Amino acid sequence: MTPELLDCITIRVPPEALEPFEAALSSVCRAVSFYHDEDADLWDIQGVKERGEYEEDLASALLVARIVSGLEPEVSRTLVPVAGWLARTQMAFPEQLIGNRFVVRGTHITALPSPGRITLTLDAGLAFGTGEHNSTRGCLLALERLAKFHHPRRILDLGTGSGILAIAAAKLMGRQVLASDIDFRAARVANANAKLNGVAAQVRAIRADGWVDKQITRQAPYDLVFANILARPLCAMAHELAAHLAPNGRAILAGLLNTQANWVLSAHRRAGLVLEHRIIDGAWSILTLKKP
Repeated sequence: MTPELLDCITIRVPPEALEPFEAALSSVCRAVSFYHDEDADLWDIQGVKERGEYEEDLASALLVARIVSGLEPEVSRTLVPVAGWLARTQMAFPEQLIGNRFVVRGTHITALPSPGRITLTLDAGLAFGTGEHNSTRGCLLALERLAKFHHPRRILDLGTGSGILAIAAAKLMGRQVLASDIDFRAARVANANAKLNGVAAQVRAIRADGWVDKQITRQAPYDLVFANILARPLCAMAHELAAHLAPNGRAILAGLLNTQANWVLSAHRRAGLVLEHRIIDGAWSILTLKKP
C-alpha cells in the first residue's frame, strides 16, 4: 500500500518577514514550526498540509505575505510520509516542565505524569501550539504568575490553536473558558484536546473571526484574555480588546518578537491598557497588560 503523503513547505526569511510568512502557512497548514538560525539571523518556517489541498488559498496567502514584506523568498516543497512526519514530530516533542505548575506531554508519552503538576496532554500530530514554542511557554508562565493574585471569572482564549492555554486556565482556575480560532480545524482540535484533558465541560472552542463575532462579544467583559497570535493583528485589535476587557482585567499577549514588543505595547497603551509584566524568552516577548 502506498503511504499517505503530506505536502511539506519550507521558507527561509529574515526576522522582519517572519510574521507575514508564518501567518500565510498557518492559514492552510496542519502544523507550522519555525527555527532561528542565529549565525545567519534567518528564520526557517516549515508547514505541512494535506497533499493537493488548499492550493489556491496557499498561493493567495503567500502573495499577501510577499506584498506585506516586500520580499520574494524561495518556497521549497517536498512530500513526506505521514508516519515519518509524525515520528519526527513526536521525537521533537518530549515532556516539558513549564514553570512550577505545568507539564506538557504528547499522547505518545507512556510514562507516569510528573507528580505535583497540572498535566496538559496534546496530540503532537495535531497540535498547533504545543508548549515547545517560546510564546506558548511564556503564556503558561504568565498564567502561573497571574493566578497567584488574580482570579478571573470570564476567560477568553483568542486564537486558541491547540487549545493549550484554554485547557491550562480551566485546570488551574476551575473556570469556564471560551476559546476561538479563525480556523475551523483549530477549533475542532481544541475541543478534542479539551475532551482528552477532561475539561470538555469547561472549555468550549468555536470558529470565530475575533471581536467581530457576536459569540465572543456578547459574553464580554472578560477578566482574562489570551491572545497568542501575531503582532500585526494584536495592534489592529487593541481598542477592541480594551473595550471588551473588564476593569482590573488582564490580557496576556504573545506571538510577537522582542523587536515588535514596543510597537504592540504602544498600540495598547493608546487604548488605555498598562503594562503589568513582561517575559522575554529568546527572541520572543510575552506581555501581561491590565485595564485600570
